[in-house]
Amino acid sequence: MVQIPKQQPAPDPAPDAPSPPSDPEQRDAPHPVPHSVPTSADVARLAGVSRATVSYVLNNTSAVRISEPTRRRVLEAAKELGYVPHAAARSLRAGHTRMVLMPTPQIPVGPLFSQFFSELQWALSRFDYTVVQYGSLGLTGEEAARAWAELRPVAVLAPDATALGARGVAVLKRSGAKAVFTLGPQRAEGAHALLMDQRLVGRSAAEHLLARGRRRIGVVVPEEPGLEPFARPRLDGARAAVRGAGAAEVTELPLGYGEASAARLAARWRLLGLDAVYAYNDEYAMLLMRALQDAGIRVPDETAVVGADDLMLGRLLRPRLSSVRIELPSGRGLAELVHRVVREPGTRPEVHDVLGVSVVHRESS
Repeated sequence: MVQIPKQQPAPDPAPDAPSPPSDPEQRDAPHPVPHSVPTSADVARLAGVSRATVSYVLNNTSAVRISEPTRRRVLEAAKELGYVPHAAARSLRAGHTRMVLMPTPQIPVGPLFSQFFSELQWALSRFDYTVVQYGSLGLTGEEAARAWAELRPVAVLAPDATALGARGVAVLKRSGAKAVFTLGPQRAEGAHALLMDQRLVGRSAAEHLLARGRRRIGVVVPEEPGLEPFARPRLDGARAAVRGAGAAEVTELPLGYGEASAARLAARWRLLGLDAVYAYNDEYAMLLMRALQDAGIRVPDETAVVGADDLMLGRLLRPRLSSVRIELPSGRGLAELVHRVVREPGTRPEVHDVLGVSVVHRESS
């Protein structure tokens, strides 16, 4: 008798084994092949040059002369392959990057400064620098400098000299920064200084009002935190102008940036006996002028009003707003200065007075 062997049950599939696709087209589709990251050697092979030549071209090295046809060939090969230099590796070799670090100011900046920073960024990019804005809110002095130094910038444009200090400058230089600049009313030891003397703004406004026959001048000092480095010097400048004018006086006027604060100040305006006001900037001037008009105080008959920054919006008011026009350095000129100092890092720290002012007289004064 022939015995028929028992059929063995099929083994269970492994729990992690993928099930075969049911769609025939899916079974026949090739698996995607991961693309390898192009290297400088790939660029060199495609361009028919050495890796050193690729490095010289892509790093924009001025010490080695590369012919224009070779330069174009390397750039075209890099573009075709999608090759991008590794910034971290490049900075490791050089000890620094092509990065210009611009820590964000601790205070609000208006349209004028925003336009200046945008122009500066564009101008620095023409020299093959990468501009990075660093949000360092709450960091000051050496602590801030150490945070910035971790990125190994080739240059730093710090907005506040007092917050950076000499020790902060030293930390940045030891980390490889070839140029450290401070931008503001004061300077830090060891750094190049781009001085913006805010006293000139207040002095110009007060001199304009004095020339118009005003003698009892109020000066708005914003209550918002962070504006004191600008507001106090402007108040000092107005006081300096009045001291040389004989029978004239300045009254400090704290003001919050809000309609309620402006209305409270306007309600007691006639008790203050003021015939003019310099209102820190155009935004505060517009706020206060509206409150004064709502309180029945005629501008400029009873009170002349002057702002600063010469914003377009101030020209649309009635009466049109007089303003101190602030002239900042050109972004292109400052970029050229940064580039020169980076190439000549041993130069003594320079001081440049970069703030210009002029009063634009309109109907409000």
